[in-house]
Amino acid sequence: MRDLGVGFGYLFKGQRWVARHGRQYGFGLIPGLITLVLYVGLLVSLAVWGADLVAWATPFADDWSQTWADVVRVAFTVLLWAAALLAAVLTFTAMTLLIGQPFYEALSERVDRDVSPDGTAAVSDLPLLRELWISARDSLRVMVRAALWGLLLFCCGFVPVVGQTAVPVIGLFVTGFFLTEELTAVALQRRDVRLRERLRLLRSRKLLVWGFGAPLAACFLVPFVAVFLMPGAVAGATLMARDLLGEDEPARDAATLDLTKP
Repeated sequence: MRDLGVGFGYLFKGQRWVARHGRQYGFGLIPGLITLVLYVGLLVSLAVWGADLVAWATPFADDWSQTWADVVRVAFTVLLWAAALLAAVLTFTAMTLLIGQPFYEALSERVDRDVSPDGTAAVSDLPLLRELWISARDSLRVMVRAALWGLLLFCCGFVPVVGQTAVPVIGLFVTGFFLTEELTAVALQRRDVRLRERLRLLRSRKLLVWGFGAPLAACFLVPFVAVFLMPGAVAGATLMARDLLGEDEPARDAATLDLTKP
């Protein structure tokens, strides 16, 4: 259970780090704001032209009575907008990380240099376009896994009692796991850690991952909160990545040895 508290601590440490580095925080807000403007624009467009899109997609209702045609098309329009809103929530982090790859790479490197005993950080030697391709490909793979889990939990939601109590909690932890994968990927990709190995690392420390990701996922359910927490989340995930890889162990061991010297 200790790892739950440690993971939650990384969430706070990340936010505290960006609070002490105001310029880095402002720098890290830019991708989230860009994504927010993009998503709001798409949702507003869907709200304005969604009815026309549904009318075009349901020609079979043209021969119905006006009342039934309107009822069906309004229902489809509401479902379409709700589905778009859900998709926006589920993909916001991945899209922000993709748009902000250069921003978050720089932020993550800065965190690494700040906490590293020798002041160095792992640096990727891949071209930017190659990094963006790998990030997009891995994000798609993660979203497919998350979608399969979401479908399973959606079906379980119809089970009486369990669907209204246990399923939402499980869903929060599942979302937290995949959210943590996306965020730690910024630091781990710089170290050339591939997706399969990243997932193995996270599964080996599930309590640590849940302690970090579940509270963050709960916060991200509140509109616009993700924009302001994202820089600190990337910083905290970088600290967690160092823990997962044991990069700070030599420094701790050395400090212990120094203290025991006569």
